[in-house]
Amino acid sequence: MPDVSNCFRSGEEKRLNSLEKMIGILDLFDAGDDAVTVTFEELCESLGYTRSTMYRYLKTLTDAGLLSSLPGVGYMLGPRIVELDYKIRTGDVLIRAALPVMEELSTRFKGIALLCRRFKFEVLCVHQETGTDAIHSNYERGRMRSLLHGAASIAILAYLPDHQLKKLFSMAKDEFTSAGFGASLAEVKATLKGHRERGWVSTTGDVTPGVVGIAAPVFDARSEIVGSLSLTLKDTRISAKAEEEVAERVVFCAGILSKSLARS
Repeated sequence: MPDVSNCFRSGEEKRLNSLEKMIGILDLFDAGDDAVTVTFEELCESLGYTRSTMYRYLKTLTDAGLLSSLPGVGYMLGPRIVELDYKIRTGDVLIRAALPVMEELSTRFKGIALLCRRFKFEVLCVHQETGTDAIHSNYERGRMRSLLHGAASIAILAYLPDHQLKKLFSMAKDEFTSAGFGASLAEVKATLKGHRERGWVSTTGDVTPGVVGIAAPVFDARSEIVGSLSLTLKDTRISAKAEEEVAERVVFCAGILSKSLARS
């Protein structure tokens, strides 16, 4: 008699692999600064799927509203994405808890407050509050950024679990070195330990010229890093005392968010 459990696992693995491939199509719609449309031929060429498989995946995604298409134009992200974005903005516990403190920070210090979430080995901006017209941040909601640049990212990087830091370092050793973290994993760990001991991160012109970023980590109920709260200020040669004052408030507000997540 055949091993039914092995047959089931094999079928399940194939099903999951197919689902992963289908969802992976969405990764091609990285708009950057412009709206992105991708043709059927471009999708087939990029992913290497058979035409029949691609037709099947695209039909499922468009039926679900995750993609839509226009004749002669191609495929683009669909209306379901917009609906889900609205539900996230209005229902995300972290965003709802952050709104008051972000408004307070941006208004009090005349800067731009950013709320970011960790997503795999990148950082995603999930909300922005602006309290000044003197500077502009293009790191808006929905924009991804490397974990290695900017205060909002480094405040997350400093608290990555050891095994994940090792994996990221093995994938991007040269990037760590060029970003000033060190040429070895030991040096990187020492640099990040310094950020943890300080409790906050400050960078000047690391991502956007002419601005200072000050960020603090946000943790979940298990004390695991989930994101960061940061404030972007115009670089007017801010004094050490003024920077400490801002950082103290950012750390305090980030702590409020961590406590909110612990209670939720």
